[in-house]
Amino acid sequence: MAVPFKDRYDAGRKLAELLTKFADRPDTIVLALPRGGVPVGYEVSVALNAPLDVFMVRKLGAPGHEELAMGAITSGGEIVLSSEVIEARNITDEQIQSEVQREQGELARREQQYRDGRPAPELRDRTVIVVDDGLATGSTMRAAALAIRKQAPRQLVVAVPVSDRTVCASITDIVDEIVCLITPDILYAVGLWYEDFTPTSDEEVRDLLHRRQGAIEVSGALP
Repeated sequence: MAVPFKDRYDAGRKLAELLTKFADRPDTIVLALPRGGVPVGYEVSVALNAPLDVFMVRKLGAPGHEELAMGAITSGGEIVLSSEVIEARNITDEQIQSEVQREQGELARREQQYRDGRPAPELRDRTVIVVDDGLATGSTMRAAALAIRKQAPRQLVVAVPVSDRTVCASITDIVDEIVCLITPDILYAVGLWYEDFTPTSDEEVRDLLHRRQGAIEVSGALP
């Protein structure tokens, strides 16, 4: 089977083709989940002529198995936990709180690094398109969507190049629309759907945000 995406930029361009109804609308903003979602979001932002920003969310790793998500936390303080993982691993409240505190510090550090002190964008009454490079468990996207919903956007859309079919369906209850370009029955891993899945660096995130911010200011498209 041919790999559908050359890299995250290619995935973003292909994903944008399904989002053209949101193009050139002054209320639209694209929020990317760092770090891997930012190159995807950059291409979506360019195609839609919409501002690009980040929405900070961090996976909460299970103790001793940090690659396994027991939940996620956002910079707005929203915490989503997986009761299945917590019960299966006998994870205590103290272990959860310790991981939450650690990730809160990392969230604050990255938010400052990526935005250079710029305030988070106003989302009330806007059409918010939340982008990532793929959904495996969906825990980080669910946390992001719940936190963004509290800011009263007019419309909340989740858009990803690839998602496990069940995970894609599981998010429909908290968003107004979800766009999953490819929805395999068995995902295995997001990276398997990309020829190049090199980790996105902090420097690349900053560069893309600054590049898009400059382009939007020049075009006068900022609200």
